[in-house]
Amino acid sequence: MSDSFSTRSQLEVGGQQYTYCSLPKLGQKYDISHLPYSMKILLENLLRHEDGGQTVGPEHIEAIARWNPKAEPDTEIAFMPARVVLQDFTGVPCVVDLAAMRDAVTKLGGKAEQINPLIPSELVIDHSVQVDVFGRADALDINGKIEFERNRERYSFLRWGQKAFENFKVVPPNTGIVHQVNLENLARVVMERDVDGTRWAFPDTVFGTDSHTTMINGIGVLGWGVGGIEAEAAMLGQPSSMLIPQVVGFKLSGKMPEGTTATDLVLTVTQMLRTLGVVGKFVEFYGDGLQHLPLADRATIANMAPEYGATCGIFPIDAESLTYLRLSGRSESQIALVEAYAKAQGLWHEPGSSQAQYSATLELDMGDVKPSLAGPKRPQDRVLLGDVHSNFAEALKGLTVNRDVRNGDVSEFINEGGGAAVGNEQLAKGHADIVIDNQSMRLKDGSVVIAAITSCTNTSNPAVMLGAGLLARNAARLGLKAKPWVKTSLGPGSRVVTDYLEKAGVMTDLEKLGFFVVGYGCTTCIGNSGPLPVEVSAGIAAGDLVVASVLSGNRNFEGRVHPEVKANYLASPPLVVAYAIAGTVNIDLTRDPIGKSSDGKDVFLRDIWPSNKEIGDTIAATVGPEMFKQNYADVFKGDSRWAQIESPEGQAYLWNSDSTYIKNPPYFDGMTMQVGTISDVHGARVLGLFGDSITTDHISPAGNIKKDSPAGRFLQARGVQPADFNSYGSRRGNDDVMVRGTFANIRIKNLMFGGEEGGNTLYYAPGSPVGEKLAIYDAAMKYKADGRPLVVIAGKEYGTGSSRDWAAKGTNLLGVKAVIAESFERIHRSNLVGMGVLPLQFQDGQNAQTLGLDGSETFDVTGLDDGKAKTATVTATRADGSKQQFQAKVLLLTPKEVEYFRNGGLLQYVLRQLAAKKAA
Repeated sequence: MSDSFSTRSQLEVGGQQYTYCSLPKLGQKYDISHLPYSMKILLENLLRHEDGGQTVGPEHIEAIARWNPKAEPDTEIAFMPARVVLQDFTGVPCVVDLAAMRDAVTKLGGKAEQINPLIPSELVIDHSVQVDVFGRADALDINGKIEFERNRERYSFLRWGQKAFENFKVVPPNTGIVHQVNLENLARVVMERDVDGTRWAFPDTVFGTDSHTTMINGIGVLGWGVGGIEAEAAMLGQPSSMLIPQVVGFKLSGKMPEGTTATDLVLTVTQMLRTLGVVGKFVEFYGDGLQHLPLADRATIANMAPEYGATCGIFPIDAESLTYLRLSGRSESQIALVEAYAKAQGLWHEPGSSQAQYSATLELDMGDVKPSLAGPKRPQDRVLLGDVHSNFAEALKGLTVNRDVRNGDVSEFINEGGGAAVGNEQLAKGHADIVIDNQSMRLKDGSVVIAAITSCTNTSNPAVMLGAGLLARNAARLGLKAKPWVKTSLGPGSRVVTDYLEKAGVMTDLEKLGFFVVGYGCTTCIGNSGPLPVEVSAGIAAGDLVVASVLSGNRNFEGRVHPEVKANYLASPPLVVAYAIAGTVNIDLTRDPIGKSSDGKDVFLRDIWPSNKEIGDTIAATVGPEMFKQNYADVFKGDSRWAQIESPEGQAYLWNSDSTYIKNPPYFDGMTMQVGTISDVHGARVLGLFGDSITTDHISPAGNIKKDSPAGRFLQARGVQPADFNSYGSRRGNDDVMVRGTFANIRIKNLMFGGEEGGNTLYYAPGSPVGEKLAIYDAAMKYKADGRPLVVIAGKEYGTGSSRDWAAKGTNLLGVKAVIAESFERIHRSNLVGMGVLPLQFQDGQNAQTLGLDGSETFDVTGLDDGKAKTATVTATRADGSKQQFQAKVLLLTPKEVEYFRNGGLLQYVLRQLAAKKAA
């Protein structure tokens, strides 16, 4: 370890001596006082990992020390996180890859135990529980039993991994959501580690295989979501190449007004930052408003960094950070280390602290925040509470464009509260009569069929959770109930939440309105909403209805929450309860009655909304350190169900060829030590021609597996009945299933078919000018048999959403060599590179439409020059022989990415490096 700038220093805390790289010492040579908090974290990381220039040299350190906030990012650095956090959907394929790498490295002359996490790596099982049962006291128990029955094979595999790999721990099911467990227990804020007999202290930094890893930014920990392949590389000791980013400063002032929540604040922040444009940038929050912002509110804002497009959304360490560490049961010695280290490094924030320099700034007076939701399709599309009904009415026009206009006076389409909806004269009056519990009722466009308190964003926040409980108490006292057609669910982010809801006495009130605990996991927010009641599902189909969900999540992309629900709104937990009572989004809750009391009087939302003081007093009386200490005492142990799962022994995993859950992937088949070159692409066909905002939910297999889909047919051929299909997410460890589900989303629109939804494409047989409509997987396999490479063409923001590895892995296995898009989301572009799929970007002002491309052409991509070229020439040849030629940017952004690509991908690069070390 080099120390070119002589920053190595000593810090004593509680009688323990720590070595650290002193930023103030570097500050004697460079003026780093202007650096944002996050840049100081990066600077320390480089100082500590300086290695004579092999990975980090003095020039990299100096580049950050002399950082120009206005400069466009152009300097590559190598960042090494202190630890990795995984969830089970993305974690299982990570462990599958590691197991496969153990097999592969032995074939290349190495040893299986070379493949081992070198830094702390913790996996939280939180994505597998589904809401099969709801509205009942035994929902938690039954859903848990079903979860273990469905996922026993996966869980057995993870138990093997926990035993076989060093530095790898598993938080078992039924504990909490990964980001909340990370915040409440796993985060160190300041790490300590013995290196060659020396005790080091340094900032806690983290990579996570879920894009909402940024939630941990709320407590001052720098981290962000990465693809599993990048996380695996970090686990194996490989630094992550990145460009020194721009940092946007977001100044917060004032304090939240009465009747607003952290959810309203974060939806406002998200909209502002999306409007500014912060993709690929760090966002840092500062200002005197921080002193009025509890840690849980900061975590809520940080959580949604992917929604506003930033790499991270970080807050500095301050007194509130220490208060939360103490509240969540951290040891006094750890708290003392955090405080002493932060102050010694100039990382401590106090009111009135001098402002750093930023690439751009925004400012929000929190007193201006108003009650809001976001929807019906994107988290950045904020809607004021009073405008939701008109927002839905406008969205309904597009959502019913293909629906037959029903008979009747369409002007009767009014909102449920009695006020006329806006601009609906041309809409059909959609409804269906159904019977639930022997009661006849009418389901309509806008009916809320799912009301879910779910997702890490809000279930980590006592203010909004207790706010929901207090609202439920007030509603229950007046005799209000959720509408019978609403599927209600409560998925607390951790068992601590259940404890304080029970201690406050509001759990029974939530249950009176149908909000029973259904599981400790992400549930509805990731599409594990489970089936709708058969009567409701039949009514939706009969009326071809546009129904709604209201959830306290962070994602509401098309087809994500439930395939039968087309309008999805993000809201605070109290508003989730309110909409369950109203039973429709076609209502103005600021003016219209939410329902009638038991004595027949109109009740308005303002009548049952708890005051900020009442919420604050309840938090003070109920939330304490003992809850955290008790619930996290044996966090890696698990319950009796976990303990009873049998798992194999040994360093190498014994693959079961009959398994439809866990399979040795083909990425390393035939691999040798010979590194390849980056070749041009010739004669490629278009697998998909897509528009803007194609998300990883559209690309990656997610949700239910349809019986007649390629994946469904494969499973049935292997003897798996449809009732046992489980979800795509649960089968991420089997590439045969996942590749068949890639691009199979029911809402994806391949522009080869105009506006038609569904994962289909046109297959052009050799010599034929006429395309055959096939499922994308089936067409890809025909092209593979023909020896044809493939390309995907898309619009803006390709790959937004969760950091789903299979959006890149599936693309690779389908035979796609390049994706040409107007712009990419950061994580997905990185994942494509890591899987050997070339990301190309249209020149500004160009896209498929301006170039007259319809997907029937064949494509050549030339001039790549083994990865040295910054632009490539793309030639599209039409059936009549005419050509359209254009230039595209080659998005291999760093020399390291070029090396990954030459190796065929990131994992192949790591394997060759490790095998070469063994050979040496």
